[in-house]
Amino acid sequence: MVCYKLYEDCMNSLIIGGGGFIGSHVVDALLDRGHQVRVFDRRNIDTRNLSGVMDRIELVMGDFLNEDDLRGALSGIDIVVHLVSTTLPKSSNNNMIYDVETNVTGTLRLLDIARQEGARKIVFASSGGTIYGIPQCLPIPESHPTEPLCSYGISKLAIEKFLRLHSYLYGIDYTILRIANPYGERQDPMSGQGAVSTFLWRVLMGEPMTIWGDGSVARDYLYISDLARAFVRVIEENSPSKLYNIGGGKAYSLNEILEIIRSVTGKNPIVNYTSARQLDVPANCLNISKARVELNWEPRFNLAEGIYRTWKILTESSR
Repeated sequence: MVCYKLYEDCMNSLIIGGGGFIGSHVVDALLDRGHQVRVFDRRNIDTRNLSGVMDRIELVMGDFLNEDDLRGALSGIDIVVHLVSTTLPKSSNNNMIYDVETNVTGTLRLLDIARQEGARKIVFASSGGTIYGIPQCLPIPESHPTEPLCSYGISKLAIEKFLRLHSYLYGIDYTILRIANPYGERQDPMSGQGAVSTFLWRVLMGEPMTIWGDGSVARDYLYISDLARAFVRVIEENSPSKLYNIGGGKAYSLNEILEIIRSVTGKNPIVNYTSARQLDVPANCLNISKARVELNWEPRFNLAEGIYRTWKILTESSR
């Protein structure tokens, strides 16, 4: 293991977007490790994802694009986990100006305020699924060329570059996680993201599901608790690199996911195939060897195990 302790004591961590799917699991993982956690999320957010920890966190509501709101949230914070994105990959090309204005410009404001308020480190959730574009090799290493096919991926890449620039100019520490496709409990099946959770929900409801293309598009899927552990690793430890792929280590086609779902649920879902989408690259799988070596991290759950756990919690919560 290459990592070493970053700080001796528990840290004050701010999770921007901590009420969401990924954020709430990162909150849980940090609380379990004894950290003090503040969550910043939009006003009137549904707090169900945080219902079990509301008495253990500080919840601050505000606007990510509002300087005063951000400054108040960042006061006294050591570590900032940046999970906010105002767009989705499939729709970001429809309004690229909005994507850049809200995500890139908004993050630049965040970085300036974090530096002014004395934050020690920024951990940024980038996109391993969109940032590389069409793979030249599989699995994809961090050194692979970055040629995103959607504005979402371009904005993520721009934020990565600004993180490096701020580190160079001002010395603020950072780590970038290029994340595969996370899934698991608390993922909103109506959000437009997450094939696994969406498919399972439709099976539970007895509703048909739609697949763009012939189902051969293959992606790297990561169970949510494995992703949360990766965030904890880079928050608690220092490491030689500032950039890591975090994924499941294997690509599965949509048709393969359907077969696993049939096996796990004992049900035969109704599937409608439609025209392929231009933004979908044929396959994406991340090389996670650097995270294995430098972070002593690897996924504990394969896709079948993760789908089983997600289905079990989904069916129990629907009773």
